[in-house]
Amino acid sequence: MGLYIIAAIVLLPLIEIAVFIWVGGTIGVLPTILLTVVTALAGTLMLRQQGLSLLTRMQKELDAGRAPGNEVMQGAMIVVASIFLLIPGFVTDAIGLLLFIPPVREALARFIISRSDVVIVQGGPGMDRPEDNFVDLDRDDWSETSHGSDRGSSGKGQGKISPWNEGSKGADL
Repeated sequence: MGLYIIAAIVLLPLIEIAVFIWVGGTIGVLPTILLTVVTALAGTLMLRQQGLSLLTRMQKELDAGRAPGNEVMQGAMIVVASIFLLIPGFVTDAIGLLLFIPPVREALARFIISRSDVVIVQGGPGMDRPEDNFVDLDRDDWSETSHGSDRGSSGKGQGKISPWNEGSKGADL
């Protein structure tokens, strides 16, 4: 997997440069630059429209008590698509625009999920959890300075009490 990522990082800029040269030679420099700006604007508009739609679907799933697993995957792909559209280049723009097409995203999501171990953990009223007033601390995480005259070694209220110190009054805690 790591080898594929390294290859993509090295090859993607080279492919983008080659495609820029080819497109620039075919349609000219100014139309090439204009086309790059138009795809960035189109991607921004699509991100806004589909992103809001996705948030609405995620909220409906949460309101129905279901885990929005598919919606999270869709959202991640929309973020990746927007990143691809922000990178100047025709290859990344094409990938980004393809990821904005819902059937393509759903097919890619099914492909990724089929090759992944996905575990959804849901919390709820039936889950065992500690009481709300229970705090688990290490020895160095907790101490209290007494302000009363009955606590502490000096009698002036300056002693340090802790359940881990000898002579402390654990019952007073």
